[in-house]
Amino acid sequence: MPPSETTASRKLSAEERRRGWRTIRAVLPYLWAKDAPWVKRRVVFAMMALVVAKVISVSTPFVYRAAVNALSGEGVDPAWALGVGAVGITVAYGVARLMTVAFGELRDALFVRVAQRALRHLALQTFTHMHQLSLRYHITRKTGGLSRVIERGVKGVEFLLRFMLFSVGPLILELTMVAIIFAVVFDWRYAAVVVITIAAYIKFTFAVTERRVAIRREMNKADSAANQKAIDSLLNFETVKYFGAEQREAARYDKSMQSYEEMAVKTGQSLALLNAGQTLIISVGLICVMVMAAIEVQAGTLTVGDFVMVQAYMIQITMPLGFLGTVYREIRQALVDMGEMFDLLQQPAEITDKPGADVLNVQGGTIAFDDISFHYDATRPILKGVSLTVPAGHTVALVGPSGSGKSTIGRLMFRFYDVTGGSIRIDGQDLRDVTQKSLHDAIGVVPQDTVLFNDTIRYNIAYGRGNATEDEIIAAAKGAKIHDFIMDLPEGYDTAVGERGLKLSGGEKQRVGIARTMLKNPPILLLDEATSALDTQTERDIQTSLKAIAQGRTVITIAHRLSTIVDADLIVVLEQGEVIEQGHHEDLLARRGRYAAMWAHQSAEEQRADEEDAGAA
Repeated sequence: MPPSETTASRKLSAEERRRGWRTIRAVLPYLWAKDAPWVKRRVVFAMMALVVAKVISVSTPFVYRAAVNALSGEGVDPAWALGVGAVGITVAYGVARLMTVAFGELRDALFVRVAQRALRHLALQTFTHMHQLSLRYHITRKTGGLSRVIERGVKGVEFLLRFMLFSVGPLILELTMVAIIFAVVFDWRYAAVVVITIAAYIKFTFAVTERRVAIRREMNKADSAANQKAIDSLLNFETVKYFGAEQREAARYDKSMQSYEEMAVKTGQSLALLNAGQTLIISVGLICVMVMAAIEVQAGTLTVGDFVMVQAYMIQITMPLGFLGTVYREIRQALVDMGEMFDLLQQPAEITDKPGADVLNVQGGTIAFDDISFHYDATRPILKGVSLTVPAGHTVALVGPSGSGKSTIGRLMFRFYDVTGGSIRIDGQDLRDVTQKSLHDAIGVVPQDTVLFNDTIRYNIAYGRGNATEDEIIAAAKGAKIHDFIMDLPEGYDTAVGERGLKLSGGEKQRVGIARTMLKNPPILLLDEATSALDTQTERDIQTSLKAIAQGRTVITIAHRLSTIVDADLIVVLEQGEVIEQGHHEDLLARRGRYAAMWAHQSAEEQRADEEDAGAA
């Protein structure tokens, strides 16, 4: 291997080790929770049960030796065995085995609640953190791959808690006790063989597993990519059908699965190598110790019971050593999976509340945009010094071509992003000085494409206010002119809307969206091209509902169709991130500027559409 590759490999291994220890440190507090004393008690009692189980397990071969010696008539029975005989010793052996299992099960029963509590809290922490990350982060990540990272990470936590504490720790304890017994009861050569065998086994296991980690990482990437493509394709089911792209999607998915297959094959092959090497090392150690014992039995320095005892100990440590290989591989892989999840947890939230942020106090709802600037990329400014005041209770419409910055203003107002220059204030309060929750509570949004949860109509309307009563839900539905439609459905408000609300038409989804915003009852309303994706008749019907919800509120409406905002108190025309015109509808038409040109163009298009419809009729 070239020197550069060796250096890179060492750096990668060191980085993985740092991530592994970071992950372990992050998990350990859940095993010693300061806010839950019962967790500590359960961990202590579980550890006590573990130690008792291991002490009994390590003592069992002594009972086995006494039974063999009693049956063969060799050696001197220990004092405790003289009064019970061979049958009694055999019964004692069975009881010892039973107690070993019983204390092991008691340990698991005590610890399972601790492990599940840790799992739930970590899953909740990850889920909560995901909602705290910025919109910028979410629109640059693939949801399918992100869900896979969380899924694998949570499973990795469960595995780590279960096996690291109750497999690795007990195994070290057992191997140490066996080595001491071999050195004391027999001689140092037996202990030396055991120690050398264990050391060689562990070194080989660790070395091969480190290689497998890199393969596992690539397999995870391929798995995430395949999963993301599957989810993306299924979410766009209709689009796939529109373009007859089933085979294209299948080929795209298969290509990702092919990469996963190649990595999975390498993982399986490396696993076979690991298992073969482990078996060879353990077998050599077992043969060496048994040969040594057999020679001493023939020489008369050991009894047959001693030979059986040596064999019992070697078999006893062989089983956990074989398990160690599996446990280490899984722990190492779990650390990789968990590392990705903890990387996610360490992803900083772009938008945070400042220390001591006040709650937004909306007295009237006056919104002031004071020389605001914004860019996603410093080389490509989106807004350039926009200044605008929306008086309380007034409706202001933002219009302009695509890319002029209309929707960006809406996102800045909801504080999905912070302005890069200037300020936005509501009743004189800078949005950066108030809590995000109070800001979000004060603003109701009806977007262009209302996305619904895959639940009932009742649930989706009630999402506007979590503690809403049935009467309030129905009142909101009536206000959005959708109650009668719901009551005509076989299951009424219990009707499931399907994934993203696909069982409803565009107009029906918009009405549900309007109903939940009416239920929220915010003092400020943001209509982000709420009807631009609807047909003309549906748009007119929805406009009636929107006018009803806008009564008594400060409203900013982002419009594509100018006919929907002619009654606005103020119309602001944006172009390339700057305000180029503003005024009432009639005033802007009289100026014969950009707005008038847009109005003339849309009017001509609508007239042609009406003529085509009349001709078709």
